Amino acid sequence: MAADDLEVLSGAAKEAGRIALRYFQQNPQVFWKEGNSPVSQADLAVDGFLRDYLFSARPRYGWVSEETASEPPSGSENRFFIVDPIDGTRSFLRGEATWCVALAVVENGRPTAGLIYAPITGEVFAATADGQATLNGAPLMLDDAATGRRLRLSLPDRVRQRLPESAADLIDFAPPIPSLAYRLALVANGVIDGTIVQPRANDWDIAAADLILERAGGTLLTTTGARHSYGLNPVRHNVLVAGGDKVLERVRSLADSLRN
Repeated sequence: MAADDLEVLSGAAKEAGRIALRYFQQNPQVFWKEGNSPVSQADLAVDGFLRDYLFSARPRYGWVSEETASEPPSGSENRFFIVDPIDGTRSFLRGEATWCVALAVVENGRPTAGLIYAPITGEVFAATADGQATLNGAPLMLDDAATGRRLRLSLPDRVRQRLPESAADLIDFAPPIPSLAYRLALVANGVIDGTIVQPRANDWDIAAADLILERAGGTLLTTTGARHSYGLNPVRHNVLVAGGDKVLERVRSLADSLRN
């Protein structure tokens, strides 16, 4: 079933990307949500399409989205979609490449299928809970290349500013990547070794990437070492850490060193 769900997510993401590109660098109208977070015409158009497309394929599944109200599954079904129509809206509005469509199916609290599509770069990251993570169809598998050397991390500016000065000797800083889903996908791809996620990330930011990273040999955890359980009432997270299994403890140590 997970493979069939991934096929549905793939078809949805490709068309969602085409819709988003109609607005890209076209100065779409922007609205402001609570917390000074932008949402554009593109976000809403993509969200509306995804809801129609995904429910037409899986009418009994539930629904969790950044832009619309959650809906529970119907009947005896317990699966639901988690959708971020455009993750990295600020990057999208600035005309940058680092934004994506992030889609997942969740069952019993964990993603069973996940897909991240970055239309500008053409990258499609995908995974099922019983399969290999892939990038454009090619397998992704992290190795231990980062062991014993400085970590290449992409961090939000606020996180980087809170690290102690001594952390600079341990890190090669990659540019910040505002799209959390895409940033985590780059961890799965080995482009960066890991990241620290600042508080207030949402389930739709991480669900697809969580699974992709796991199936590539990495992990997304709280600083206490717990994995997240996803539900129909999304929660904002505290600090999270992500990386390959060989470097994750080093990333957690850096997160623990954040100045209060």
